[in-house]
Amino acid sequence: MRGAFHALLDAEDRVLSGDACFAELNDRAGGRIGAALALAALAPLVRIARGLRVPVARTIAIGDDERDGDWHVRAVPDADGTVAVAATLLRERPGAMPSLTAMVAAEPPADAAWSWEVDGGLRVTRVDVAAVARHGIDPVAVLGQPLTTLFVLEARGDGAMPLLEAMSNVRDFSGQPAVIRGSGARVALAGRVRYDAAGGFAGFVGGVYTGVAAGVRDGLTGAFNARLHRVLRVPLDAIIAQAESISGAPEAGIGAHYRDYAADIASAGRHLLGLVDDLVDMEAIERGDLVVARVAVDLAAVVREGAGLLARRAAERGVTIAPLAGSGGVAAASGDYRRILQIVVNLLGNAIDYSPEGGVVRMRVKHRDGQVRLVVCDEGRGIAPHEQARIFEKFMRGDDSLPGGTGLGLYIARRLAQAMEGTLTVESEIGQGACFTLALPAASAQAAGQQDEQQPEDR
Repeated sequence: MRGAFHALLDAEDRVLSGDACFAELNDRAGGRIGAALALAALAPLVRIARGLRVPVARTIAIGDDERDGDWHVRAVPDADGTVAVAATLLRERPGAMPSLTAMVAAEPPADAAWSWEVDGGLRVTRVDVAAVARHGIDPVAVLGQPLTTLFVLEARGDGAMPLLEAMSNVRDFSGQPAVIRGSGARVALAGRVRYDAAGGFAGFVGGVYTGVAAGVRDGLTGAFNARLHRVLRVPLDAIIAQAESISGAPEAGIGAHYRDYAADIASAGRHLLGLVDDLVDMEAIERGDLVVARVAVDLAAVVREGAGLLARRAAERGVTIAPLAGSGGVAAASGDYRRILQIVVNLLGNAIDYSPEGGVVRMRVKHRDGQVRLVVCDEGRGIAPHEQARIFEKFMRGDDSLPGGTGLGLYIARRLAQAMEGTLTVESEIGQGACFTLALPAASAQAAGQQDEQQPEDR
């Protein structure tokens, strides 16, 4: 391999030009000038740079039949959608992966929420970029890395590890329990064997199934969520992506009113996508097999992350999120990181939406009676006593005059808290705002006693 290459791609990922080194690599992968980019490891980096409209640099693995190389690649997008790519070879090693053109094609398992692919050494060769990014994972960083960089594999109830058994016996598998590292989401994996040209094992083309309890129970189901993904999530993702692309177009390219229309479409799409996720959660809750992790989670750190996620929303509404009070360090609760973050974002989002312009949302974390408690208080109009139980019911909202909202957020949040052996309660008076308290078991007796200061219950 030569030590560097340059290339230019158009807005559709077609190769406009490239030097001799790039042409050699791209041609070996089945590509050519004027055709779509054939280097699978490079394509996600190009799309991320174009989508974010900023230069992006990563180290990725590019290889062929004989050699693999770790390349430091920089992708620089232009306003017209073209992307200039410059790469430098960092290290080279003997190839362990057959070229893609020498592999026998295999389709992902049916009805998967999203798919992935690995080579014969279980190194990631392709992922669903949008799905992986939604779980907080850099889709480029996992390419060329072991599958365990993306998933934590777990044994089934009978102790079996379907993926490893399938690798040993060169066969398809299903029902492999796993946790997505970025978000802590529990899923089930399935995979179909990919063979090289000589008939040898060349990896898996795999699928991810959410609604994990159903997926593990009957193999490749997770059918409810899979159908929602196919019917709603995929087209909504496309609508949102296209609308965001239009709304961010330069002034010269499109009128301001059309960009505003596109921004409204993207906002509505995100609202509908949130509703889909709520329906999936509600289905798991109603079915009675919602599964949550039970690990030590720093509640204070989760709260700070949630506040960061909603900072822009608060600024747009003229609401201030006050710094977290009372944590005094790590507040170790027992629960599921992703589900706790989901509850925190719901509580903070409601507090922002119901606070008046100029209002302040206050939060406090404290230890009491073997629990770690988060209190979130707003300065809204408050909730009447007879309404305080009703707001935790399905499809019920505190104020139907406000736009958005499904009436499922608090219902799901309370049920998630209960699944983690915690509680979610509210205290409020008309004209005095509302305070919601999430209480979770302390991760240990020591953690529970660190700050059990018998503080007064504050609003």
